[in-house]
Amino acid sequence: MNDITIFVISDSIGETAGKIARSCIKQFSPDAYEIKRFPYVDSKDKIFNVFEKAKLVPSVVIFTTVLEEHAQYIEALGKKYNIPTVNVMSKVLESIESVLHQAPIREAGLIRRLDQEYFDKVSAIEFAVKYDDGKDPRGIILADVVLLGISRTSKTPLSMYLANKNYKVANVPLLPEIEPSEFLYDKDKRRIFGLIASDRKINEIRVERMKSLGIEDIGNYACTDRINEELRYSKEIMDKLGCQVIDVTNKAIEETASIIIDSLTRDFGEIDD
Repeated sequence: MNDITIFVISDSIGETAGKIARSCIKQFSPDAYEIKRFPYVDSKDKIFNVFEKAKLVPSVVIFTTVLEEHAQYIEALGKKYNIPTVNVMSKVLESIESVLHQAPIREAGLIRRLDQEYFDKVSAIEFAVKYDDGKDPRGIILADVVLLGISRTSKTPLSMYLANKNYKVANVPLLPEIEPSEFLYDKDKRRIFGLIASDRKINEIRVERMKSLGIEDIGNYACTDRINEELRYSKEIMDKLGCQVIDVTNKAIEETASIIIDSLTRDFGEIDD
């Protein structure tokens, strides 16, 4: 059991509160801790569900929300369950308001910075495009993250999402007929993530893909037997590499990305460290 679990609630992505939580916990020496981030919490029901988890363990709730109603509800639940809560934004907003004599508009996700982070993001996106779909295996050496998987396991959209978080991503398709690049076996396995999905899900996506291209004869590409053959092969490669495997069948891109980012942060620290 963890010494402490820090629950991060945000009406946006929750990066600010997450970084604050991680920076603060480093000032202590708990034997075990966990930071659980809950982004895009936009209703009282979602807030309540977080507290239903938090009340079961020693915990602290850190939150960023611009809606006063939600902030008050979080604080009320904190008192009800005797869980400390920290409103990251309230004091700053109040101080600025007192000087400007102007109420904040209280709209989530307004922070956009045109600085080095912006240019890093552009560079990461260009990297993801250059090394998409195994175009150049040398990208494996340079990448912060390597994604593996058969066709239609969301490698490309996930690559672009992670690139927007400043991660340089190379994605590599796996096919039984093609031997994987030797660069994969030299890569730190903590930076490699294998993506799998159910044969049914992949079949549905491949059929729709063929239809969108105006191709009526789906052939072997969307055949369930072929898909299962590819999945078996991909799992063999992932086992050899010893990489983390993520089943994306019922996961949104954001959820899969969160798993990857949390794993990388745990192993290598923040991307901008």
